[in-house]
Amino acid sequence: QVQLAESGGGSVQAGGSLRLSCAASGYTGSPYCMGWFRQAPGQEREGVAAVYIPTGRTFYPDSVKGRFTASRDNAKNMLYLQMNSLKPEDTAIYYCAARLSSGSCLIKTEYDHWGQGTQVTVAS
Repeated sequence: QVQLAESGGGSVQAGGSLRLSCAASGYTGSPYCMGWFRQAPGQEREGVAAVYIPTGRTFYPDSVKGRFTASRDNAKNMLYLQMNSLKPEDTAIYYCAARLSSGSCLIKTEYDHWGQGTQVTVAS
């Protein structure tokens, strides 16, 4: 059974940095895409980074481009999200997700497996 476990969340001041980690287990083979999503209270879950596993190509929305960097260590089955220049509007629960089948890495509903999430709070 595929399991994803996030860690690394916490509270920081605006302008600070955090690095989230996601440990993946239970795969046979590799996922097709892995992504980071976030959900703030009262808002829909949104993608903040996606990684196309076969090539490592990454995708980011404009809201985090240049500040967030996703990376993957295939040997360790780990996914990371380096978040710099954090803003109060980045406050949310951050989720790691994996898509096993081929297709777009940008469609939230196509991700098969989700972690439990880790809280990120950015104080102004």
